[in-house]
Amino acid sequence: MAFVRSSKYRHIYGAPFKTDQCFTNIRVSRNNWDGNFCAVNPKFVAVVTEASGGGSFMVLKHEETGRVDLNHAQVCGHKNVVLDLDWNPFNDNIIASASEDQSIKIWMIPDEGIQEEPLIDPIVDLQYHQKRAGQVKWHPTASNILFSVGADPCILIWNAEEGVVVTEITCHPELIFYATWNYNGSLIATTCKDKKIRIIDPRTGEVKKEGPGHDGAKVSRVQFLKNNKLFTTGFSRMSERQYGVFDATSLSNLAMETIDNNNAPLTICYDPDINLVYLIGKGDTLIRYYEVSDASPYAYWLNNYQSTVPQRCCGMMPKRALNVNNCEVARIYKIIQKGTCEPIAMIVPRKSDLFQEDIYPDTQGDEPSLSASEWVEGKNKDPILISLKDGYVSTRQKSEVRAGGLKAQAQPNKLAALSKKPSAAAVTSAPAATKASTPAANASATNGSTTTTNQGQGSEMSELRAEIDKLKELVKKQDARIQALESKA
Repeated sequence: MAFVRSSKYRHIYGAPFKTDQCFTNIRVSRNNWDGNFCAVNPKFVAVVTEASGGGSFMVLKHEETGRVDLNHAQVCGHKNVVLDLDWNPFNDNIIASASEDQSIKIWMIPDEGIQEEPLIDPIVDLQYHQKRAGQVKWHPTASNILFSVGADPCILIWNAEEGVVVTEITCHPELIFYATWNYNGSLIATTCKDKKIRIIDPRTGEVKKEGPGHDGAKVSRVQFLKNNKLFTTGFSRMSERQYGVFDATSLSNLAMETIDNNNAPLTICYDPDINLVYLIGKGDTLIRYYEVSDASPYAYWLNNYQSTVPQRCCGMMPKRALNVNNCEVARIYKIIQKGTCEPIAMIVPRKSDLFQEDIYPDTQGDEPSLSASEWVEGKNKDPILISLKDGYVSTRQKSEVRAGGLKAQAQPNKLAALSKKPSAAAVTSAPAATKASTPAANASATNGSTTTTNQGQGSEMSELRAEIDKLKELVKKQDARIQALESKA
């Protein structure tokens, strides 16, 4: 007897934003690379744009909706096309970009965005790859650690604080399709053109496990799940699109399902808090979402979001910026080739106006669990979680710039200069200088403040006298008018 599996997310639906809340007139890149051409965080939306003679991407504040000026200032420091973008999970003003010019660059975006002049100089320029850099990804728990994937083929683990390579992973014989961190950043999973999946120690480069993936030769992707499983997308030998679930310890295949016969690779957007997976294909007009579990069949189809316009790529908003009052569990920014960025809210329908604790477990905040040096030394920690019950409140003060002391190779680090502490000599000499200048300074300050106070009080008194004189004149006129009226009566 057939039955429908019970799930609190079975009726989830997509609600696109209105036209005036979308970004239009963006010159989206036409490059065929299957990278993240859109990256989103609570402050900005970044989109890779078409450029001649170099690589560029546009950064827009969430308030800058509507028609985007074609001459809007962009980030244009790469010498060739930009292939991938990723926002720092612990600083909403820092973004990393990978490019065809073989470099990884890290940029500081001011709070007001890029308004007039284009941003050309990165705060960190990482050069090591011998061929194009196709992917970049920040560490999920450690500050200023990231990996980059090149067509060398190799994966580089970077300590961006020092601008140096921690590990060079060269175990792949052919082109690396995709790489991903696990939940606490202690392992990396990769897919390769040789049709194999690998689990790798990012500190040593040792291959912990290797096994077969999808049988097709086209692009496949992999996502580490929170329950120590892998969710993959790829193709069969007959070029049918598939998704699969693998055990991360043994790499045994737990599930393999055919989706359709489309030839575009599927991007995986994963929500580790509620175990939902969104599958997004370039050129598709729909977004599929599944709920993953620990029991067979391990992935349950929930629903599809259907539209009439095919998507070029998509970016996913971090959970801490969602609208919990509307039961929004995800927000996907859909990029259309014609130049529109359309946010789509994924909503779980609920009748109550109260906070829905069952669909909003604690989620990752904006504080790192480890420093870069601690992670390099071998420490592992899960992400620091926050509650969304009262709405997300950032733990960072507006006046604080938490850059973690990044050091640029090609130029002085602007962020490190901002975070420097005064030297011991300066601290020691400061009291003496203060004592020496105190009498004169106090006298001048006292005289100045007394003069200013007296001037202010004098001006206030003169204004009051003028008002009193006006009132007296008005009273005299009214008395004269009353007397004239009484004499007539």
